[in-house]
Amino acid sequence: MKKIMILGAGLMQKPAILAAKSLGFESVVVDANPNAVAVPLADRFEPVDLKDKEALLRLAEKINSEGEENSLAGVFTAGTDFSASVAYVAEHCSLPGHKYEACLNASDKVRMRSCFKKANVPCPDFIEVEKNQIEAIFNDAEKGNVRFPKVVKPCDNMGGRGCRLVRNKDEFLSAANDAVKNSRTSRAIFEDYMEGAEFSIDSIVYNGTLTITGFADRHIFYPPYFIEMGHSLPSEVSQKIKNELIATFALGIKALGLTCGVAKADIKYTKNGPMIGEIAARLSGGYMSGWTFPYSSGMNLTEQAMLIALGKEPEYLLANRVSLPWEPHESVKNQEQPFRLFEIPSVNVSAERAWISIPGKIEEIYGMNDAKAVYGVKDVLPRSKVGDEVDFPRNNVEKCGNIIAVSINAKNAYKAAYDAISSITIRLEGHNEKTDNFLTGKVEADEEGFPPSAFTFAPNNKISSKVGEGTFIPENEPVLLHVPEVLQPLADSLYDWNHCTLRKTLEKFDAICPKHGKLDGEKFWSAVLRGGIQGALYVADSI
Repeated sequence: MKKIMILGAGLMQKPAILAAKSLGFESVVVDANPNAVAVPLADRFEPVDLKDKEALLRLAEKINSEGEENSLAGVFTAGTDFSASVAYVAEHCSLPGHKYEACLNASDKVRMRSCFKKANVPCPDFIEVEKNQIEAIFNDAEKGNVRFPKVVKPCDNMGGRGCRLVRNKDEFLSAANDAVKNSRTSRAIFEDYMEGAEFSIDSIVYNGTLTITGFADRHIFYPPYFIEMGHSLPSEVSQKIKNELIATFALGIKALGLTCGVAKADIKYTKNGPMIGEIAARLSGGYMSGWTFPYSSGMNLTEQAMLIALGKEPEYLLANRVSLPWEPHESVKNQEQPFRLFEIPSVNVSAERAWISIPGKIEEIYGMNDAKAVYGVKDVLPRSKVGDEVDFPRNNVEKCGNIIAVSINAKNAYKAAYDAISSITIRLEGHNEKTDNFLTGKVEADEEGFPPSAFTFAPNNKISSKVGEGTFIPENEPVLLHVPEVLQPLADSLYDWNHCTLRKTLEKFDAICPKHGKLDGEKFWSAVLRGGIQGALYVADSI
């Protein structure tokens, strides 16, 4: 049986391993972590660091030395940073795929931005930052020579690690140092901030054509970080804006030199039109390529992309795609169309949403089965378990889990996702310094306004910070009976991060913790407003 090498053995690579089996190929799965979640699915597992392209090539050559009938037919990844490693092995083994240099362009943000600038593809202005340059840039900012806001991010990482908004000079030093620390090459990029709605696009580049295989709205929250609390597919943006974004994406793909395989974009629509955040030479992570798009379209995207990596024709893709017009934005209208454009239409609506936690250590998790039972929910995908240390997320890896719901319309899909999210409760251990610091509102000097409170009020709402001052909730009495008068009109209109209303929060508390000690009213209601159900339970557990 011929083999396909799959880089990565995490959950995001599970669809690729299953696709290899479906296509009749033996999966040789490679990861530095022998305990990665998808290792048991592999036909053959090899513990190799995915950054070590020479070791990967040696493994490929070893496989090929085992005989023609068992040789390597392709190399593939999805949801990892290692498209360049894939291309390096494929190129040296004369296997299909993007060129290695093109994948380097799509892996390093400095190279990427340089390609875009050279080809007049809209993207933010930027400078490269190495560790020894941080102090000089800060001094320049001190003199007023740097205009904020800016964004700083590692040159070569994903998942939002080390990426944040820099709103003023006082936030620069720690942000830049964190970005450099999260870079494999100790380099960061410091660029203009793009204001506008954000979208994710997956695509397949094949024989001079570009087929859009997923176009989603991204839901980004919690500055100064960029936390994706979910995505919705298909997008609700107008067809005109969508066509303009796709045209700019196509020009970006050409600028990077990607010609045979997949390409994924994070792109914004600003007041000046589309601007590319990044283009990667891989299928998207975040459950889009392997979960939400297949649910939405009926097409196994991973399988079709893998066929190209195996030198085979993606028959389903070619038979089911529809033509798209070339309708570029004014900013790029004079550029030549680089590909014939197509799209695989979405029939259903997929809604992916995340749930998160305040800082602390998980003691118990409730409601997972309730979430799974919500009509329309396809997947409940926890990332954190009992005993784990958790924090309010500063990147997309620190979320606690994800829900995927599907329906024939957006209203039903979104409601199912939020109903499932709000069913889940993470209870933290009591007497924890990190939880205490969060609930008392302690924040870092360079993170003003972060983390936010669970329940926030409109600016004109004059609710005192001392809600419940001088009151007590008697031992074992339902807290719902003691809602302060000022909060009662808001019980059904305030929602926390996990889409739980104030009323539902209190109902949860009464169900989970019917036996509790006498609760200080000011402390309890402050914890509820700051930390939601987790804050309420923590106060009761820390008496």
